[in-house]
Amino acid sequence: MLFSSRKARALWALGTLLLYGHVVTAIDLDTSNTDSIKKAARICADGMMSFYNGNQTGGVLGLLPGPYYWWEAGAMFGQMIEYWFYTGDDTYNDVVTEGLLAQIANNDFMPANQTKSEGNDDQAFWAFAALSAAELKFPDPPNSTSKHPPSWLGLAQAVFNEQVTRWDSKHCGGGLRWQIFSFNKGFDYKNSISNGGFFQLAARLARYTNNETYADWADKSWDWMVNSVLIDNKFNIYDGAYISDNCTNPSKIQWTYNAGTMLMGAANMYNYTNANSKWRSRLEQVLTASAVFFPTAYGSNIMVEVACETQGTCNYDQPSFKAYLARWMAATIQLAPFTRDFILPKLKASAAGAAGQCSGAPRGNTMCGRKWFQKQWDNNQGVGEQMSALSVIQANLIDKVPGPVSLDKGGTSKSDPSAGTSDSNTPAGLPKLITRKITAGDKAGASILTGLTVGGLLGTLYWISFA
Repeated sequence: MLFSSRKARALWALGTLLLYGHVVTAIDLDTSNTDSIKKAARICADGMMSFYNGNQTGGVLGLLPGPYYWWEAGAMFGQMIEYWFYTGDDTYNDVVTEGLLAQIANNDFMPANQTKSEGNDDQAFWAFAALSAAELKFPDPPNSTSKHPPSWLGLAQAVFNEQVTRWDSKHCGGGLRWQIFSFNKGFDYKNSISNGGFFQLAARLARYTNNETYADWADKSWDWMVNSVLIDNKFNIYDGAYISDNCTNPSKIQWTYNAGTMLMGAANMYNYTNANSKWRSRLEQVLTASAVFFPTAYGSNIMVEVACETQGTCNYDQPSFKAYLARWMAATIQLAPFTRDFILPKLKASAAGAAGQCSGAPRGNTMCGRKWFQKQWDNNQGVGEQMSALSVIQANLIDKVPGPVSLDKGGTSKSDPSAGTSDSNTPAGLPKLITRKITAGDKAGASILTGLTVGGLLGTLYWISFA
């Protein structure tokens, strides 16, 4: 229900007072004060984690309750790793570690109970969380009885290796399909978040490990995307295209997280190549095009999910998308310092707007809305709204924290270059890919390998999915 009248808002405030004994006001945020930012971030983090019941009776470890899908839990845990990094508050660290490890199968993020809904983009968000844990030196997973316990870095490498085997040169000249399994809707679709996610993963692994193989794949995936219809000559990044028409007719919807994942990948490649002018130019292209998400109608600095926010049509996934653009814009400042003057005013204005939206209390916790350009709560609430507010608010601490580590500069997470392959510590029968340089055959196009090895198990799998 939307409260649009003054009378309705007054009734809501009275109801809140009766239920909780106080009227919730917007978060008081001073983006120039560290303590103020940390206090605001804690409020948002508590609100977001109040939705998670995986560690409670009746819940499933690592999963959010319906209507949220598997991928968003991974994104949430990734956000909480950054919350710990920015604030030093380890309240939720054990919950985050437990949740991430609960969704590991054979030392990768391919749990059998998510086969019905897991796409390449979904898997990437869990890999992002693990890679953030490595880059930010989040406490390593505890020792277990496993002969080969996973490392945060190894988990991300496993996802990369698995996704390389899915590179599909037979259709549209390359790229990843949206879905992993052919029986899922969207298997015939190549979208920007799956391919941009793979690009980002490759770029971050290149910077962290200094392994040229990852950089080669980052180049390959970038080139395919910019030469496809997914990105136009002004660097507008579109949702995706179907292979039925050889990816010639894109869906021209634009989402913040597509811009964010390309930005993060380009920033990592700029850093990895020691400020190469090619990657600087590419990074500038992404930043310039991102202006579409900061409409002049709201001052050109407040982030808006233009495809659904003002129309009131966002689903349960989409309110979290701004979290990723904010998260990766902040990281870009550290990786490519020349972007600071462009990005920081947008993070400050958006954080102030988000704090103004955090004035609802229907669950007993302070809840944040979506429309940061409005000064009063818009009556929307959820994991995505909390995550986006948390992300953009704590991003204003970016100048107070060190940059991401790498294997040769402070990183401690153990590397497993063959993770996710039959040459790693995973059981035999998984797709084989030894991390190596891209060959001429690769450049011409590699045939896709799907999850055929699990095909014989489909009749016995128990699938957990949320409508």
